[in-house]
Amino acid sequence: MADQPFQLDGQQLAKICKHTLPGPDDELLLSKLQSLNPDYPVRLAKTGEEWYRLGGIVDMEGNRIAGNLIEWTERTYIECGKNLQTLIDHAREQKLIATRQTGNTLHFIVQTGSKAQQFIQIDIDKTHEISDRLLVNERNLPEDLEEFIDPLEPECIETFCIGTSRYSYRRKTDVAIFMEEINKYHVEEHPVQRFIDDWNRSSALQKAVLSDDWIVRPFRHTGRFGEQIINVEIVNTQQKNVPQLDDVHGKKGLPLHNLLTRFDRQAGYPFAWFFYMVKGKLVSPNSGVAVFKDISGDFSYLPERDVAVLKDWVNTPYSV
Repeated sequence: MADQPFQLDGQQLAKICKHTLPGPDDELLLSKLQSLNPDYPVRLAKTGEEWYRLGGIVDMEGNRIAGNLIEWTERTYIECGKNLQTLIDHAREQKLIATRQTGNTLHFIVQTGSKAQQFIQIDIDKTHEISDRLLVNERNLPEDLEEFIDPLEPECIETFCIGTSRYSYRRKTDVAIFMEEINKYHVEEHPVQRFIDDWNRSSALQKAVLSDDWIVRPFRHTGRFGEQIINVEIVNTQQKNVPQLDDVHGKKGLPLHNLLTRFDRQAGYPFAWFFYMVKGKLVSPNSGVAVFKDISGDFSYLPERDVAVLKDWVNTPYSV
């Protein structure tokens, strides 16, 4: 890896997003990110599922009235003397249209070292705005502000695009530093940290880079006493057609070894079945128990480093 540290902060990333117009693919954005850090390969690891959220307000010609439907509604409601009927009449007279933002989150990866946690993840939203519905459904008038903003029975209209697609910077996560922070708030080892540690001491590290198949999703949730807690989960990005591991019940020795080998080959690296099992994806925890019984008896087909990882998991199981 390069001697120079990776050089892109949030402000720079936000500026790149603002000044890059999305095309049919995301190659232009990728090339800009890469050109600013030529020493580090940057790649698009995953395009998230499409999501949508409330947008703004336009008129029948598509002219912008407001960028934020909620902010406009609350402000205009006050201007209407906090009279819902006056607000409804205003929206009907102007024939206003509510829009929605649809988008995907793009997850870019910058590998900064050989260890599992040595990568930076850049999350960027790619959004476009489309017309969604008439602001007021004539046949089902809203009974309160909440229903005005997000009605249960909207009057949908033929969709048209508003403006062009755009990128917006969401976050940058230096995974090694982020996990250090997460660990400060957990008495016991965080499951994602253990996943990373297990990768680093297993044979997976010898043949693969964790971020080629796994990325992180930082998120925030509210604790028991209303406190904000930052947490993280690990997400599989594998695009290969990795099959479900067949039922291992009753299998041992060579047949069981062959099942594991085939799974690992299709996943692309050794000991892959273990990490899929810990994630609860395609591989049942019964597989781990069966393999451990097998290698504790007459059979020896796992490297010692993988035996150590599996033994620790059997003694204190975890999942991510």
